[in-house]
Amino acid sequence: MPLTMAAIGEMNTISRVGGNEETRRFLENLGFVAGAEVTVLSAISGNVIVNIKDSRVAINAEMARHIYL
Repeated sequence: MPLTMAAIGEMNTISRVGGNEETRRFLENLGFVAGAEVTVLSAISGNVIVNIKDSRVAINAEMARHIYL
């Protein structure tokens, strides 16, 4: 399931990151790699704020759809 459907406060593990090469590279630089644990802190109309690798990161719905749990 994509990150946009994750429950708030629940810890999940990323299974894969999709999208084109540029999108994958951008997300990997933010820490979104397969095997990383991610917790959704807030979600408003698909846009999410997550805790990943001891950092808070905000990404829009388009990017969040490329991250699969």
